[in-house]
Amino acid sequence: MSEEGPRVLIVEDEPEVRRFLRTALDVQGFRVVEAETAKEGLAAATTYNPELILLDLGLPDGDGVDITRKVREWSRVPIIVISARGREDDKVGALDAGADDYLTKPFGVNELLARIRVALRHAVQSASPGGDPVLSVGTLRIDQARREVRVGEREVKLTPIEYRLLVLLARHAGKVLTHRQILREVWGPPYAGEVQYLRVFMAQLRRKVEAEPARPRLLLTEQGVGYRLRDG
Repeated sequence: MSEEGPRVLIVEDEPEVRRFLRTALDVQGFRVVEAETAKEGLAAATTYNPELILLDLGLPDGDGVDITRKVREWSRVPIIVISARGREDDKVGALDAGADDYLTKPFGVNELLARIRVALRHAVQSASPGGDPVLSVGTLRIDQARREVRVGEREVKLTPIEYRLLVLLARHAGKVLTHRQILREVWGPPYAGEVQYLRVFMAQLRRKVEAEPARPRLLLTEQGVGYRLRDG
């Protein structure tokens, strides 16, 4: 194992996929730990204290969603699910359980590395005491102290709900947030099932911050799952 880079735990039962992941990560200087089963994965997560976990859903002795829930009981380590399951319900289940991102097999090395960079950067930002009062994502700038939003040089006037929605997405830039997660955070638990309500406010927000609201480049839809604010 390399001595310098962040430690990544791969929990995957297919040897070919583990080999592909190890090769891609080794070249980038990551330190790699491997596990083939849910039991081994949970043990490695506690023993090696990884900075990131790549987790398959279909393991021989358990489900990756259950592992995610167990890890979230004691750790905020970024978890990226890698799975052949492409159904929206599987993605929503993993993300609602606490996963940070979801990649459907097969995927390319560049996409994998980009998702890892976003997850690690977000973990560092989340660990910063108090957080940065100014959130900057591309041309979007949110001054939380002044409650001021700008896109480039243009100031954007938002309603309180639109503002909370945008701040939530910006704090998790690059990460998919499910409909349920967003509704709980912005409107509260009683609204967790009001997806159409969320779509209306996202449309309003896009009209204010996007150059072409019908072809958004910043506030992206993850079909059937939720939304992601583009990071970079």
